[in-house]
Amino acid sequence: MVDFQCKDSYDYADLLRIMELLRAPGGCPWDREQTHESLRRNFLEEAYEVTEAINLGDSAALCEELGDVLLQVVFHAELEREAGSFTMSDVVDGICKKLIFRHPHVFGTVTVQDTDEELSRWEALKRTEKGQTSTADAVDAVARTLPALWRAEKIQSKAAKAGFEWPGEDGALRKLEEETRELRQAAESGAPADAPHGVKEEVGDVLFMAAKIAQLYGVDPEEALHASCDKFASRFRSVEENAGAPLDSLSADRLLSLWDEAKRREKS
Repeated sequence: MVDFQCKDSYDYADLLRIMELLRAPGGCPWDREQTHESLRRNFLEEAYEVTEAINLGDSAALCEELGDVLLQVVFHAELEREAGSFTMSDVVDGICKKLIFRHPHVFGTVTVQDTDEELSRWEALKRTEKGQTSTADAVDAVARTLPALWRAEKIQSKAAKAGFEWPGEDGALRKLEEETRELRQAAESGAPADAPHGVKEEVGDVLFMAAKIAQLYGVDPEEALHASCDKFASRFRSVEENAGAPLDSLSADRLLSLWDEAKRREKS
């Protein structure tokens, strides 16, 4: 047994101590085996579970899931403390200094008129802080581990703020149509999907422009695609429940008819 006093209520210091004990000799074998790499997916999954709790408006679940995310933060910090790189105190100190630096209108003498001016100043301070001297630097700095639609939207938003923009929504829509035609050409060419200008590349271009149109209209492309996934799932359930036979035994015309019926029921 480890030297730890159980109690009715715990605080932040207790969390750090528990994490240290789990990793210590005589602690948990699983925790002792973990690395940054092995924990990476856990971190992402916990963050998405926080988002799910927010979407559901479930405060109790949100409290629990925020705790799970905090555990991931503390776990990674403990690995670095053991390696002698930094501690959780360094993490907290760093974020405090960052917040103070990026809010001179709160902690300094700068005055901002509205949210737009504040966000513009935030981006400028962020670039200074990270040593970014151009918009290209800022674009390159967008995390490659983001969901691809979010990354595409964020990249294009940064480019647009620098003046690289399509001539209105119609220009972006025409570009999407162009990319769609190129996708059809790639599909009909018979070339391998991963060939230059093949289906893989052209699908990416179509999705990239779709994300751009979402950005132009202030739509979150991830939310939009999730909504489409939900809509498809609902219609598919209706098709399957009303088919009267296995779907793979039905003709394409019958499947299309069932799909149209599902759409009509959805609108009624």
